[in-house]
Amino acid sequence: MARLLVRALEMSGHKVEVVSEFRSFAAAPDIAADVQIKAEAELQRLRTDWTHGARPDLWFCYHPYYKSVDPFGPALCAEFGIPYITAEASYSPKRDQTDWAPYQAQVGALVKDAAVNIAFTRRDRQGLERAIPQARIVSLVPFIDTTAFETLRATPEPTRLVTVAMMRSGDKMRSYAMLAAALAAIRHKSWTLAIVGDGPVRDEVTQLFAAFEPGRIEWRGERGAADIVQELGAAGLYAWPGCGEAYGLAYLEAQAAGLPVVAQDTAGVPEVVQAGITGFLTPDGDVAAYAAAIAVLLDEPERRAAMGEEASRFVLTERSLTIAAKALDEILHRYTGAET
Repeated sequence: MARLLVRALEMSGHKVEVVSEFRSFAAAPDIAADVQIKAEAELQRLRTDWTHGARPDLWFCYHPYYKSVDPFGPALCAEFGIPYITAEASYSPKRDQTDWAPYQAQVGALVKDAAVNIAFTRRDRQGLERAIPQARIVSLVPFIDTTAFETLRATPEPTRLVTVAMMRSGDKMRSYAMLAAALAAIRHKSWTLAIVGDGPVRDEVTQLFAAFEPGRIEWRGERGAADIVQELGAAGLYAWPGCGEAYGLAYLEAQAAGLPVVAQDTAGVPEVVQAGITGFLTPDGDVAAYAAAIAVLLDEPERRAAMGEEASRFVLTERSLTIAAKALDEILHRYTGAET
């Protein structure tokens, strides 16, 4: 999403510069303190550069949260009178009573003082509004570059399921486990599953699907963007539970390729899938309901095709980079008057 935001800004005529490669992420509170100490030298470098050279018209910070606080923007913007903007800022009240509290407070302060905060999901927006009612917040729906999908000549196999996901521990592994369990419940149906992805827990993921008969699971490995478009175009529906997904750009890509989605009604997924229109969203953690939703689309090809057509229309006409670039440019002009 950060790369897409840069492209959206550039498409509208703004010049975007990454002014620092400093990594502010901290896995633990004690590490966070060290990170902020180390950030002082970089802050001074930027301060000197701006004092003796050109300074930007605004500072754009993507995804500040308690583990990754912006150590430069708030101070520099206050000193030089430059608007400060955040996108996908996150505030977690449950961290207020932990050792993360000082860093959480910094996030709250930068959100409160920002010229505007751009939220991609209703959940994030509501969280910021509850925690920091003084904050100025606007919404920008998640989007993708639809160029490759606009010329895609899809050759879908109706019973071919596809998923595209990294293989790593945590929520991704939970989704793989749920998908395997759901497919086991409908193994009497005619389907195959293409898995596009790789990662550190590949062996564990492979084991989850080991009980299925040969030919059911296609291990496609890691693929580049162009190959993923083709993989999507060859499938009949996109199956990925989405445990803990912030929203999931892969869902938008699948729909752009004309695939209905079967996911869970959880976290930010409802922001990118229109329930009952472009796919099914089942109750969080309900394996039986998830399996049943896949079965419906396998058993009702006309419904699957209609949802796929609506999915493609939805993304190509409402969630494209071009549309987002215009919306983002309007936000900047409305709240900062920025021209460059």
